[in-house]
Amino acid sequence: MSNKLLVRKVAVLGAGVMGAQIAAHLTNAGVDTVLFDLPAKEGPADGVVLKAIANLGKLSPAPLASKSLAEAITPANYETGLEQLRGCDLIIEAIAERMDWKQDLYKKIAPFVADHAVLASNTSGLGINALSDVLPEQLRHRFCGVHFFNPPRYMHLAELIPTRVTDASVLEGLETFLVTTLGKGVVYAKDTPNFIGNRIGVFSILASIHHTAEFGLGFDEVDAVSGPLIGRPKSATYRTSDVVGLDTMAHVIKTMGDTLPDDPWHKYFAAPKWLEALIAKGALGQKTGAGIFRKVGKDIVVLDLKAQDYRPSTGAAAPEVIEILKLKNPAEKFARLRESQHPQAQFLWATFRDLFHYSAYHLADIAETARDVDLAIRWGYGWSLGPFETWQAAGWKQVAQWIADDIVAGKTMSSAPLPNWVFDGRDGVHAAEGSYSPARNAKLPRSTLPVYQRQRFPDPLLGEKFPAGETVYENDGVRMWTDGDGIAVVSFKTKMNTVNDHVLNGLQEAIGIAERDFKGLVLWQNSEPFSAGADLSGAMGLLQAGNVAGFEAMVANFQATSQRIKYSLVPVVAAVRGLALGGGCEFPMHSAKTVASLESYIGLVEAGVGLLPAGGGLKEIAVRASQAAGPGGDVFAELKKTFETVAMAKVSASAMEAQELGLMRKTDRIVFNAFELLYVAKQEALALAESGYRPPLPARRIQVAGDVGIATFKMMLVNMLEGRFISEYDYEIAVRIATILCGGEVDRGSLVDEEWLLKLERKHFVELAQQEKTQARIGHMLKTGKPLRN
Repeated sequence: MSNKLLVRKVAVLGAGVMGAQIAAHLTNAGVDTVLFDLPAKEGPADGVVLKAIANLGKLSPAPLASKSLAEAITPANYETGLEQLRGCDLIIEAIAERMDWKQDLYKKIAPFVADHAVLASNTSGLGINALSDVLPEQLRHRFCGVHFFNPPRYMHLAELIPTRVTDASVLEGLETFLVTTLGKGVVYAKDTPNFIGNRIGVFSILASIHHTAEFGLGFDEVDAVSGPLIGRPKSATYRTSDVVGLDTMAHVIKTMGDTLPDDPWHKYFAAPKWLEALIAKGALGQKTGAGIFRKVGKDIVVLDLKAQDYRPSTGAAAPEVIEILKLKNPAEKFARLRESQHPQAQFLWATFRDLFHYSAYHLADIAETARDVDLAIRWGYGWSLGPFETWQAAGWKQVAQWIADDIVAGKTMSSAPLPNWVFDGRDGVHAAEGSYSPARNAKLPRSTLPVYQRQRFPDPLLGEKFPAGETVYENDGVRMWTDGDGIAVVSFKTKMNTVNDHVLNGLQEAIGIAERDFKGLVLWQNSEPFSAGADLSGAMGLLQAGNVAGFEAMVANFQATSQRIKYSLVPVVAAVRGLALGGGCEFPMHSAKTVASLESYIGLVEAGVGLLPAGGGLKEIAVRASQAAGPGGDVFAELKKTFETVAMAKVSASAMEAQELGLMRKTDRIVFNAFELLYVAKQEALALAESGYRPPLPARRIQVAGDVGIATFKMMLVNMLEGRFISEYDYEIAVRIATILCGGEVDRGSLVDEEWLLKLERKHFVELAQQEKTQARIGHMLKTGKPLRN
């Protein structure tokens, strides 16, 4: 019996916020999905679901990778649609968090569930074993919990919660589907209230609430010190609660209060008075426009408990606390936080201490290993390090001693003792060989399920190192390496993986080596972004020194590198994730194939800094338009689709949207799990090589739209200028972009070659770069990271 779960069709039960978004993400992944809810009281029977599907387009961040996918979701209701369940291989229940409602629904659907189908509940904290009590015997071993985090398209975590009788093969099949098809990071949780992520994550919020009051801090002050300064998301603590919804927060806190009577921290598992008051007023956070924070015009105001009113949100991290948090050495950082008399530093030490205390005390009953806790918190809450990693990095023994001292001194939230294993002489819980499991008193390695062999570099925990491959060639800009599988990989070494002369020369060198010694070459980065484009500050240096010739040579070198990628004798495959802007978009455009992670944000954004794409990007768009139109066809109609994307410096909100915007080809591949990107890119390179790859023939007869095309684009732009959608300088840049795309002032239908278009790119790029307004835009972008509209 193989453990392969073949998923052709999925049903999602419940079209609320989570259910609808889970259905959206399944559809993103190309899974045929039916979304169920109650029959509507009036209008069409599937009205409730139709409304939920329509609402997906309004949510931000967008649950759908492409707006057009909404119509792929099939609506259904529990009265007339249950027959459709017979054809589903996986059924995910995501209705409201009430045991009786869920169990009633299970009884209703059980007769329609196929004999091989898996049933999973997306509950965030109800008992999985208790839920399964009402299921018929033959369905019980195919039931488990699968808890997605909100928003399900973007949060990497999915918790898998087996019951006492769930088949191992069911779990392995579901895990494989979640990892590869939906791109998730799977953590196994025990059947305890709120599982791992919310049990530890919500405790951390409760500890913050407690200590905010203890140290007399404002909500905005706490957010200022508990966000990026300590490796957590910008929404920090209280802003996160607003985003999640204060009613949801209160519900999860109440679940902890109701279901964990014996937890030594139980007295803290109650919503504070101010939270209850906000909920009673209907101020539930972001979804109602007001919560702990509120937007008034352009300003943000924050609730002030002393004044019982909102005040401007101006709380900031104190300079002396920032000083401590900037320290590179975690041990020194924690020592300084603990010694400092500043209330913000005291707050940070106290919240970390109580989080470590809670996590260690409960590790044995909520998870198999410390790895599960750290990954759940990282993937579900967006922290850069989990609680055990943070403790270990700061010096396990010393911090353990400090916690023990604080327990004795009565400073901790609970007087429960730390477990004995904390003091058994260890220096931490993570090591190269695995992570500590209290139940087995041993370090357990990562899962050996075959799906994980697709991850060459999994998300590393503290103390984990994955072999870096054998270096083939290296310069100041790039490193080229191999695993001995016939494929070479090139990664950039610059900040934000920007492109400078070292990168350009290194890439050309690497392609030469690949043609001689390898079957293919993959462009892949160790971490996001793929590339933020050309190194602007370096380029500006040349111009400010008056070295126009040097500047033009750099542009020519950029184009030469793009062409070298395109005409390489072995396939060059670009593996893109995160931002791929400007030159970072042009290299993949010239590659034999692009393999992009779903969360790839791709754009030719040069217009935003007063420039235009000149790494062969515009040339490539013109070539594709000519090919799509065919001999004597309407090239202008093809160009029109992409022109606005470039002129308005649009960036795709997903890899799918990049295909729709014409920045990726329809034949390029989209991967859902970013950790599988390298594997898939290598497979694509191998497949191309093994099937007799040759680069395209040089494009010597490119049909262009010429002067008529330029004139037509100008008419469109004049309308935009008069409607004040663009500035006069935007107009000038856009006209130059149109001029290059149309092949310059030549007759419509003229035939040109690539070198002609590349020369046009260079000419206009160098001319723009010398303009004051462009230099102002570049300066502004380098200083603030935001575009200037001048």
